Amino acid sequence: MTLYLLALLAIVQGITEFLPISSSAHLILIHRIAGVTADDLALDVAVHIGSIFAVILYFRVESLSAFAGLWHIARRRNDTPQARLAGLLILATVPAVVFGAFLALSGYDGALRSVTVIGWTMILFGIALWWFDRVAPQAKTAPGWSWRDAAIMGLWQAVALIPGVSRSGITMTSARALGYERHEAARLSMLMSIPITLATGGLLGLRAVEQGGLSPDMLGGIAIAAALSFIAAYGALAMMMRFLSKVSFTPYVIYRIALGLLLLALAYS
Repeated sequence: MTLYLLALLAIVQGITEFLPISSSAHLILIHRIAGVTADDLALDVAVHIGSIFAVILYFRVESLSAFAGLWHIARRRNDTPQARLAGLLILATVPAVVFGAFLALSGYDGALRSVTVIGWTMILFGIALWWFDRVAPQAKTAPGWSWRDAAIMGLWQAVALIPGVSRSGITMTSARALGYERHEAARLSMLMSIPITLATGGLLGLRAVEQGGLSPDMLGGIAIAAALSFIAAYGALAMMMRFLSKVSFTPYVIYRIALGLLLLALAYS
């Protein structure tokens, strides 16, 4: 893989991972255009790791609280705020893990990675984001995140395993539908990304090892991809959080629909 393609994959993953425009859709399209290579899995692992470290650093206070909460739960101190946050994130992650296991075992995960599916999901879930952002109240904040809301958002997050849906997009959509402020919806979405992205990166890493895709001569490229993804992700995340305090999700929706229409035109031509 050329340095140009490696950098492109890393930067695209970093920028799109936390924007509601589907990073998986963009990565699949790049792989399709550039051609499939033996080290795709390893590089996907690298860019996932880079992007998730960006969100952990950006939300370092909440991240440290959640990790501390895991320790509290292990020691049966379930009544602390840290344990509550960790429990909420675990609850919101379970549906995606279960649905992901079903897709992997059934073989449907490969069938869903088509340009046609991506085109339709980009459009339909873009419209859903626009609609709920337009009609739902902005009354709730992240500190008031409830067990019920975490479960509902977790179910929505599971649907994001279908390429083109966008994990960040659908969790922001569900948070807005539940009445969370726009900025707070993005905050919850980013916190929910930590456990599921770590789980995804771990799964991809195991697959890469099984397929012999983590050879020593690739370590340099993997390190570069992770670093570029981290930089791009942190910048995109910082800009989005600042952007959402002033503007709605509409620009992202317009982009989703435009790209979705282009993909459908290519698929049906």
